Amino acid sequence: MSYSAIRPCPSCSKPNRIPARYLASTGRCGSCKSPLPPLDSPLDVNESDFNAIIQEATVPVLVDFWASWCGPCLAVAPEVHALAHEMAGKAVFLKVNSEENEGLARRFGIQSIPNFVVLRNGKKVAQRAGFGGRADLRRWLLAA
Repeated sequence: MSYSAIRPCPSCSKPNRIPARYLASTGRCGSCKSPLPPLDSPLDVNESDFNAIIQEATVPVLVDFWASWCGPCLAVAPEVHALAHEMAGKAVFLKVNSEENEGLARRFGIQSIPNFVVLRNGKKVAQRAGFGGRADLRRWLLAA
């Protein structure tokens, strides 16, 4: 089971397939050879993509469990996105809709959202419910 993200080149806009193990790396466009920066925004994933990414990722993975009806989840989304941009190359950020991916929500015992999980080498190293701000989430991620 493998995963590849399709990312457009910032220079020529051609799509590039980026395997999960290289999401946090700087690469080169297959067409124009310009640098492709590390992933700097959260990826919306399903259970299959989630499993492939956490097994192949070379950096910590922060997972944001959320739901479309959850006001606090929607309110923190821009902060999570901004942190993903700040941490590009140091961590990969995933968004999991807990209603559409009930198996993952059960697997991590999600009972309240937003809920954040940090995984390293495919294993959970930290989990917390709620959001205390971008700086707090950054410290928590780095400590995990």
